[in-house]
Amino acid sequence: MSNLTITVDNEVLKHARIRALAQGTSVNAVLREVLEAYAGTRHEQNTAVSRLLARARNSGARRGKARWTREELHSRN
Repeated sequence: MSNLTITVDNEVLKHARIRALAQGTSVNAVLREVLEAYAGTRHEQNTAVSRLLARARNSGARRGKARWTREELHSRN
C-alpha cells in the first residue's frame, strides 16, 4: 500500500474526524473507499467475488458429487 499526503483545511478535517468517529470509522478509511470507487477497483473486486461465488454455486462439490480422501485433502503436491 502507498501513502498519500493531501492538504485540507483544519476545520474540514476536524468535522470529518468527528463524523467518521460517529460512524465508527476513520477519515483514512473513508478516503480509501472513495479512492477505490473513483479508481474503479471496488467494482472489479465485486465482479471477481461474484464470479467466484457463481462458480462455487455451480461446482459439483457443492452438490456432494466430489469426494476426497483425507490424504488427497492434505496432499502437498
